[in-house]
Amino acid sequence: MDANLQAYALVLHQDADPRTGGVAICGFTTAGMVGVIATSHIIKTLGLNQLGTVMHKDFPAVALIHNEVPKHPVRVYQGEGVGVFTSEIQFGNETDIMFASTVLEWFTKGGFDRLIIIDGLTRPEKELSNGELFGVGSIPVARERLKGLDIEPIQQGVVAGITGFLLGEGDRLGIDITALLSEASPMYPDARAAALAVEAVSDLTGLDIPLTELLENARSIEDSVRDIIESASQLLPAPEDENITDIDPSFG
Repeated sequence: MDANLQAYALVLHQDADPRTGGVAICGFTTAGMVGVIATSHIIKTLGLNQLGTVMHKDFPAVALIHNEVPKHPVRVYQGEGVGVFTSEIQFGNETDIMFASTVLEWFTKGGFDRLIIIDGLTRPEKELSNGELFGVGSIPVARERLKGLDIEPIQQGVVAGITGFLLGEGDRLGIDITALLSEASPMYPDARAAALAVEAVSDLTGLDIPLTELLENARSIEDSVRDIIESASQLLPAPEDENITDIDPSFG
């Protein structure tokens, strides 16, 4: 990682080993909450252990309660050959580069081979019932994987926020990074869009991540995520504008 790019502090649990290796996956609270819903499902389904927490003095003093257990909102997890980085609070756009730099630092110290970013995108002209999945690869091998699974590539356009910065750094530094962009509702958490991305993660990695629970409980998951976001929004200033991915509707 560029020494000039400042990252947030990753505070590991006592005796935690940061070296995980294998595949790194990250998801944030952006369009449709796709990233955070998908990563939460992956963490639960694979039974991953929390490795540590991302901390900063400007973060709100808040704990999110999951099944009676209090958690910091930005966390990292690890398992055999897989690591997950997730944030359950939406921060302002001015934090995007620092968060992306933190992900890169975690990726490097963890000894991972490749990074998969799960994100949402919104296109008002599309029917939500026909949501699609698009992909971007930072290097040729990543693009070949997407092509092999018939995941629609983005030919022209702009990918904003943390995902966009990570893809650009992947290209610059030769890091194997894939972004999975699932078309999601602009109005509410979209568990079905998250399921589409999780299925692609399984196909790309060979990880067995069943979708039954996510799909059967989509409505309750969406309501739960909405409650968390609404509660957290009372503790943080609203982002300046929505993180939106702008893509060419023709797709070449």
